Amino acid sequence: MSLYIIATPIGNLDDITLRALETMKSVDLIACEDTRHTSILLRRHGIEKPLTAYYKDNEKTSLSRLLGLLGDGKNIGLVSNAGTPLISDPGYLLVRESLARGIKVFCVPGPSALTATLSVSGLPADRFIFEGFLPKKPGARRKILEALKNERRTVIFFESPYRIMKTLAEMQSVLGDREVAVGRELTKFYEEIYRGRISEITRSAVKVKGEFTIVLKGTDEAD
Repeated sequence: MSLYIIATPIGNLDDITLRALETMKSVDLIACEDTRHTSILLRRHGIEKPLTAYYKDNEKTSLSRLLGLLGDGKNIGLVSNAGTPLISDPGYLLVRESLARGIKVFCVPGPSALTATLSVSGLPADRFIFEGFLPKKPGARRKILEALKNERRTVIFFESPYRIMKTLAEMQSVLGDREVAVGRELTKFYEEIYRGRISEITRSAVKVKGEFTIVLKGTDEAD
């Protein structure tokens, strides 16, 4: 009985490791955010495997069932819709409870929008922090940005198309007009990366569609 945390493509379906494919073929069940989405990936690589939905809103209710299957000796693979599971995606509870029960947990590493965008951002990549998605509530969002004013490391965020322009404007207001790289639809046909000062990005013709990763330069000021 083992749980495999399997990284899957963030866009291009060919960006998957041989080990990930072999692992998905070998497990008894794949838990995924969206069975329809994962089915596309499996069909692309000729894999037939039972799928079960495991997403944010059913994470707690599905937990006992998956732990029961693992306890019965089943091997389960966990995938997210894109990239590495648990990185701003469900999975933490399953991993934590599996470890607590003595179940072996293995990583099958691969793509992540976090490191992919950072690698081509043109910003310092030797030290960085990841903040994930900022809160939806303005007060909570601003509080986090205020706390990052003196952060000298590169800061990485995820953002939706519905809030990307508002978030960039708030970053400029709170943190100043810093250098930034904004990745959109990485590895997909319409991949774009916008680089420059925040003000330059907000004035440009950014296509507000798809998933975004923001890589923000840390402050040059001493604490």
